[in-house]
Amino acid sequence: MTTPTPQQPAPGPKIEIPDGLKTLYTNLARISHSPADIVMDFAQILPGENKAVVQARVLMAPLSAKLLLRALQENLTRYESAFGEIKIPQNNTLAENLFKGLQPPEPTKE
Repeated sequence: MTTPTPQQPAPGPKIEIPDGLKTLYTNLARISHSPADIVMDFAQILPGENKAVVQARVLMAPLSAKLLLRALQENLTRYESAFGEIKIPQNNTLAENLFKGLQPPEPTKE
């Protein structure tokens, strides 16, 4: 009797990253939805500012968004296994915790 060989998962699509693709850092995301789409706006905000400029907008079907959520959960679990628990700030806004202790630069004296 032979032992069946485990099936290999089907390879995913070949991902191509175009030359010159701009890397985006974001520390603020706004998520909204319609019956057909999930809309994610990614922005940057600096300490002491009350305006965030959206750098990218991503629209996904709800199913794709749920699959993204699953992939993020799996990756965060692996990250925490390797580097330790990510602690979520309590009793303040995320921006206050991210920028606590940061002060704007001193004005130059002329």
